[in-house]
Amino acid sequence: MNSAYPFLHNQIAPTSSSVATEDSSSYCDYKNEVKIKRLLYKMIWEFGLACILPSCLKNPGDERRKSRKSNSEHNKAWLLAESGPDLSSTDPQSVLSSFRFSFCSQVELESMDGANLNTSSATILMVNLDNGLTDSRSRELKWKRIESLERSISPVAHTLMRFSYAEILSATRNFSKGRVLGRGALSCVFKGTFGILRATVAIKRLDKEDKECSKAFCRELMIASSLHNPNIVPLLGFCIDPDEGLFLVYKYVSGGNLERYLHEKKRGVKGGPSLPFSVRYKVAIGIAEAIRYLHNGNERCVVHRDIKPSNILLSSKKTPKLCDFGLATWTPAPSVHFLCKTVKGTFGYLAPEYFQHGKVSDKTDVYAFGVVLLELISGRKPIGPGDENLVVWAKPLLEQGTIEQLVDPHLKFTPKNSKQVARMVEAAAACINSEESRRPNIDEVITIIRREEQPNTSNLKKSSFSSSSSIIGNPLFQHEMKSHLALAMVGVSEFEDDDLIYCR
Repeated sequence: MNSAYPFLHNQIAPTSSSVATEDSSSYCDYKNEVKIKRLLYKMIWEFGLACILPSCLKNPGDERRKSRKSNSEHNKAWLLAESGPDLSSTDPQSVLSSFRFSFCSQVELESMDGANLNTSSATILMVNLDNGLTDSRSRELKWKRIESLERSISPVAHTLMRFSYAEILSATRNFSKGRVLGRGALSCVFKGTFGILRATVAIKRLDKEDKECSKAFCRELMIASSLHNPNIVPLLGFCIDPDEGLFLVYKYVSGGNLERYLHEKKRGVKGGPSLPFSVRYKVAIGIAEAIRYLHNGNERCVVHRDIKPSNILLSSKKTPKLCDFGLATWTPAPSVHFLCKTVKGTFGYLAPEYFQHGKVSDKTDVYAFGVVLLELISGRKPIGPGDENLVVWAKPLLEQGTIEQLVDPHLKFTPKNSKQVARMVEAAAACINSEESRRPNIDEVITIIRREEQPNTSNLKKSSFSSSSSIIGNPLFQHEMKSHLALAMVGVSEFEDDDLIYCR
């Protein structure tokens, strides 16, 4: 692993260098722990238990090969053409109409007895139902694809652990349904445990039927292996199996994803929120730092393209970690867009220029982060009941200043977190700007969220706050919100009918 982390000089917090170093150390320790546990497991199994349970050491691949060989023996069909009882008086042009055609396998043909098959009136033709490729040719093409993939990932493969398919199968207990952590459009993530010491990981299985599977695997492995940040889930290793597909092995994060905390049934005492605002603010800061690292912390700008609560994991200490780089891609530089032929992502988080014109840049992630901020503030889903879009719902409230309707009614406020709410509202309003050029970059967003000083009140807009509101009733909160809202709405275009197009 490379020991240099170029993101360190970009961190705002004065202690970020030490935090990054500690996280890097903990990541290396975790990776070494997995390696040691695998090694011990192999030693104990191969030299100890193998003597007692030799049958268990059979390679699953051998069984699969035997099965394929057996199937290939019967991968031929026989066309059975049996004539009718009397063809002498039949019109020669209609002879075929008196034949009965049927397909049968080699086994079925051999099992037919004389009573079922009249050989004097039957014509048997062998028909090959193969897909046009012999087993050897098919296997040759498969290995060529694997070799090409191996060459593509060779620059970083040595920095990662390589797992066998047998290890993956054992770790997931044959891909048990009880081990499923999440599902994507073309992948499924399983919880896995390696060795007798039970090192826990998250194993992403890519859909091997997808034609773009190899390209997606290569891109995700190359990008994820280059990322080393406290707020990004690290990639530990991979598995390439010609028959069973491609797998990526990530560090396991025990706290679950943010979506579960925000949108599942409230678990708090007496109907309170499952996630207090102090944690929501911590999540906002952490994910913003992760995005800044993606955009500015490496030699090449990485655009995630799928930032949403289900891709934000929380540790046991509620530290947020960004995951799932299946749609991630490189861009020439921050704020330099490129055109994408296929728009991929999740409705509700897609920036208008991306959804409508396929334009991808770092501002694509900024827009999605703005939607996540609105979710943290309001507790609402991006697409609510009746296809109500969160951005469309929030814009009029931001413009009119009716912020008491925007904030999650279950949240309790103190003088400290009222300032944090105000700054998050300001940042969210700036991020969801429909015009890409007027949307801030992630550095500016972090500056807004972290700002502690009193903002300039020379250009304040009047806001309407309900003095009787039980949620935001204290004067301190109202003062802070009025001040921040004025800045938040600077440059935000008026509510447009076009928003309904891309937000459905």
